[in-house]
Order: sequence, then structure tokens, then C-alpha cells
Amino acid sequence: MAKDDRDILELLKEELDFIEKGGYGRSVRTPWKPKSAFQDSLTCINYGYPYRAHPCNECHLLDFVDPEHQGAEIPCHFIPLNEAGETIEDLEAEDNQAKLERKVRDWLRARIKEIQEKRATQAMAGCP
Repeated sequence: MAKDDRDILELLKEELDFIEKGGYGRSVRTPWKPKSAFQDSLTCINYGYPYRAHPCNECHLLDFVDPEHQGAEIPCHFIPLNEAGETIEDLEAEDNQAKLERKVRDWLRARIKEIQEKRATQAMAGCP
């Protein structure tokens, strides 16, 4: 279970907003350095740390990773983004940033919708 106390819905919405505003584009200061989905945004619990201050098992995104990949070096890169099972790991290997961002945006929109619907159902039923 994640120890990140941030709200997952807000986290996913912020990530979507980040991507839609070109957040994973190349930096003007370091254009040679590629950016890594999730890791190079505020979504990552280790963002801004030169080393991993928090283990990945404290991150909300781990809930979306299949158990067999939860011990990977970058587990969030193994989140199945669609029914075909494509992952960030797969898409980064293709070196097609536009495709990767499109697939991540689609995944984020779907998860946001699911969470909102679940919360609305719970609120209607009077559940916390």
C-alpha cells in the first residue's frame, strides 16, 4: 500500500495537465537529456531528489503495476497503458515521444474517469 499521502485523483489530474502543457518536452538547458515519463514530473515521490529518497513501493502508481513488475527499477514504467499491454518501457524503446505522451494521456484520462465514477458511487451510497 502506498505511503504517499497525496490524493491519487489530484495527482493524476496534475500529471495530465503537465503532459498537456508540454512537460516532457526537451529542456532548453539540457536538450540532449531525454525526460522520463512519471519520473521527471511532480507525480514521482522522488522528483527533485538526486537519489531515491523514497522507495517506489510508497508511490500511488505502484497500485497500477502488475505484481511481477513491482520490484523493477522503475516500476511505474511497467503500468499497462492499454488493452494491448503497452507500457512506458515499451514505448520509450520505440523512441516516439508523441506516441508515448498520447498513450499516457489516454491512460490518465481513463484512470481519472474511473476514480471519479467510483467516488461518486461511494458518495451516493454514503460510503467514505
